[in-house]
Amino acid sequence: MKDMNPDSAHLNRLMSVEEAAEYLGLSPRTLYNKIAPKAKDPFPVRPKRIGKLVKFDRLQLDQWIDSL
Repeated sequence: MKDMNPDSAHLNRLMSVEEAAEYLGLSPRTLYNKIAPKAKDPFPVRPKRIGKLVKFDRLQLDQWIDSL
């Protein structure tokens, strides 16, 4: 993953599935399985879809973590 210093962290608000998985301590495959349309145990944070890209909003992930 890219170097995440505190000054540039706010600039990268949208994260790829791989970045979000690393941020959450999950496997990218686990995250892909949880965001699949027919997932039995869907991930509580819905990703943003920009064309074919799937991105997670860091703020929404932080809110979900705080709610645990």
